[in-house]
Amino acid sequence: MSSPDHLPVAHRPSVPDPERLGDRIARMRVERGETQADLAARVAISRVALSNLESGRSVPGERTVTLLAGVFGLEPLELVAGTGYPASKAERLPLVTARHTELALQLALLERDLLWLEGAPRAVAERVCAKWRRRLVDLGSTAVSPIEVAQLDAARQRVTRRVDPVQSS
Repeated sequence: MSSPDHLPVAHRPSVPDPERLGDRIARMRVERGETQADLAARVAISRVALSNLESGRSVPGERTVTLLAGVFGLEPLELVAGTGYPASKAERLPLVTARHTELALQLALLERDLLWLEGAPRAVAERVCAKWRRRLVDLGSTAVSPIEVAQLDAARQRVTRRVDPVQSS
């Protein structure tokens, strides 16, 4: 039995070209509603450098891939899997990266508190929600993407509805 390498080119099974990493980064950035400038600022590179990565004119280093993976909520190897990213560089990527922002943590804590408040007396709920309203205002400066801004707005609405469900309807 011969392997596909021994077959004439016309008879070899076609293997799809791997997705370009730059195309993946651009697609994920657009899905998040971010501009190149927004994403570049988050990973501490210039907009031009990000443009070069997305267009395939340059290949990101391990640091940049790791930071991008964190922004997209992926592990570095997940971000480059199935792309043409060089195997020699992929071998040097860390297995895990920080994927959560302070805003994500605070929104998770808010959800926990809102569940807990379902059985709490109204006076307790009002005090806790007042603290959350102040905290959400402070967190406004940490929302850097349209997705995070929308998450923060939704959180503010949930806190308002929790305290006064009749008025916020």
